[in-house]
Amino acid sequence: MAIAADRTPPEPAARSAARSATGERTGPAGHTLRALAAVHTAAVFGQPVFAGVYLSGDYDALNWHAAGADAVTTLGYLQLIAALVLWARLRRGWPAAATLAVAAAETAQYFAGLDGALWLHLPLGVATIAATVVLTIALWRTPLPARRRPAPTEDDRA
Repeated sequence: MAIAADRTPPEPAARSAARSATGERTGPAGHTLRALAAVHTAAVFGQPVFAGVYLSGDYDALNWHAAGADAVTTLGYLQLIAALVLWARLRRGWPAAATLAVAAAETAQYFAGLDGALWLHLPLGVATIAATVVLTIALWRTPLPARRRPAPTEDDRA
């Protein structure tokens, strides 16, 4: 039986998973992208709920589903803008590429839903939810440090 006094606290590097290999914390651009991804993911999870309520016989829920589609699409585009800013500032392209893929899938799903192409709308919705969740987890697990300023040289000091 272990007692509390036998437990040693974790190493400082192990305690802070949000730090990069150089010990830097996530910067403002990374925090903005993470926040948008989290809100986007929450909104995406509302869509099948609204669709299920509609399919249960409450036909007014189709308006909720349409409004949710507008919100999800808008959040996806805002997330893409934040990912592009992160790419420009930190030269990290994978968040922008992954967000672009999700936004493209959401756009295709949006228009498939408007057209009534449920054969595409439903499976693409499932894939979009999965991709959004995986992307959000990846963004929260990966340190996104602020842009480092180069150290001043002697020429800069003169």
